Amino acid sequence: MIHFVLHDAKDTVAVVVVEGVKSGMDMTGWIMDEDRMINVKAQQDIPIGHKVALKDMTTGDTVWKYGIDMGKVVADIKAGQHAHVHNIKTKRW
Repeated sequence: MIHFVLHDAKDTVAVVVVEGVKSGMDMTGWIMDEDRMINVKAQQDIPIGHKVALKDMTTGDTVWKYGIDMGKVVADIKAGQHAHVHNIKTKRW
């Protein structure tokens, strides 16, 4: 089962595509551009449509999604944690 998807292998976050992701769950993700799978353990419950961190990131790091710079980390994030507006912000303002 695919739990999350990402486009580019350099992406640091991916989109959860199933309901019911719970902390401790082993998840499988699909890297679309390379047609290969990766695994991440959920560290928090993550709602469908929200992002999961694929690697540890610290405040100030760039967040990559769809192969592009989509923002910056404003609170440290561990791999498998929920990545959303509480720990990621746009660089526009």
